[in-house]
Amino acid sequence: MSKRRFRKQKLPAEPVELEITSLSHEGRGISHIDGKVAFVDGALEGERVTASYIRRRNSYDELRTESVQQASPLRVKPPCAFAGTCGGCSLQHMDPAAQIEFKQSVLLEQMAQALGHELIDVEILPTLRDTDFHYRRKARLAARFVSKKGGALVGFREKYSSFVAEMDNCEVLVANVAKLIAPLRTMFSELDGKMEIPQIEVAVGESAPDLSAPLVVALVVRHLSELSMADTDALTAFAKEHQVEIYLQSGGVDTVTRLWPLRETDRLSYFLPDFGLELGFHPMDFTQVNAGINRKIVKKALDLLELSKEDDVLDLFCGLGNFTLAAATLCGSVVGVEGSEEMVHRGGENAAKNGLTNTAFYAANLAKSFKDEVWASRKYTKVILDPPRSGALEIIHEVAQLGAARIVYISCNPATLARDTAELVKAGYHLKSTGVMDMFPNTTHVESMAVFELA
Repeated sequence: MSKRRFRKQKLPAEPVELEITSLSHEGRGISHIDGKVAFVDGALEGERVTASYIRRRNSYDELRTESVQQASPLRVKPPCAFAGTCGGCSLQHMDPAAQIEFKQSVLLEQMAQALGHELIDVEILPTLRDTDFHYRRKARLAARFVSKKGGALVGFREKYSSFVAEMDNCEVLVANVAKLIAPLRTMFSELDGKMEIPQIEVAVGESAPDLSAPLVVALVVRHLSELSMADTDALTAFAKEHQVEIYLQSGGVDTVTRLWPLRETDRLSYFLPDFGLELGFHPMDFTQVNAGINRKIVKKALDLLELSKEDDVLDLFCGLGNFTLAAATLCGSVVGVEGSEEMVHRGGENAAKNGLTNTAFYAANLAKSFKDEVWASRKYTKVILDPPRSGALEIIHEVAQLGAARIVYISCNPATLARDTAELVKAGYHLKSTGVMDMFPNTTHVESMAVFELA
């Protein structure tokens, strides 16, 4: 049998002029070409732009803004020279205050659609913002040696491409990391194993509770084959010169080993000073990328829970204890549940580190029923939910059956938050308030929060 061959569709060579009528939830301008929907990267509502084709689909086309004939009053000049090509950001051309308004409109639209009506008698929480640039403390940077580009590339990938963007700075990475991109490119270009390093995991810790205190930068270098002694010497010299920690990763997470400095612990730290906490984490652990806004989110979430020493709290998808330990300083007891055994261990470590004796951590698969888990038989007065992008649909009815007086749900996907909100309302909860937090300024990522009370 002959194989059917698919030819890549030829794109129109000439750019087109478009009127942008609205924005998609992904922050792209929406227009129409001969009745067909067109999503235009880099365009804002109300603008007239010239755009070139990127892809053609059966039901829609994708284009990229080449020039702006009539600009929106919300348009600003991106401070980053690489904003047009780098895929690390997508909204630098929009005023930061307008970005958070756009994100809130996405949340409210998703909520109204899921509930089947506008949000009546629901408090819209004040938006939470922090710094708009140089906020990102966790990232995976791609690396590739490209002789045609004159050496190694280090950074995010290009928009609509798997290629590594050619960049030597970054406006969203914390300054301590952004300034390393150029010297990393130089150093990688000279390694024997320069063709065998595909990525670098970045993790940044704090040295003190004050956000202005010196940061601790850790770089986890992924290598596909054994590095030569000369290469490890070069990496060590880089670490010493730039005052960073270097780890090597030859395979999975369990292969991560510290190259420099030579010390016993491999823990970084971040602080929640409102609660007197210091939380330790491994460079490969999940932690929030934006420390300033994370502090505000934790405080706001626990304020909304209205905790007292009479409360017994359940924190689902607890990670290493970001909300769990803060809640423990305010309530009678708190149980944290997480899918990863390693993170459960980290939560216990952090409880002991902070002298907290009213916490318990359990590992459980929260993508399925938890009714037979030992911790599920307890009575809880308050619940914290902080699931991944997929939400908590598989357990949302069991959460409702716990009968907690109040639930605070922190979400990184407004679509799944809205879906789960509808289920909680059906189960007898009232949506009391909701709002957004700008965890990822200059991107379309929407972080949101909702408060539910048992009706």
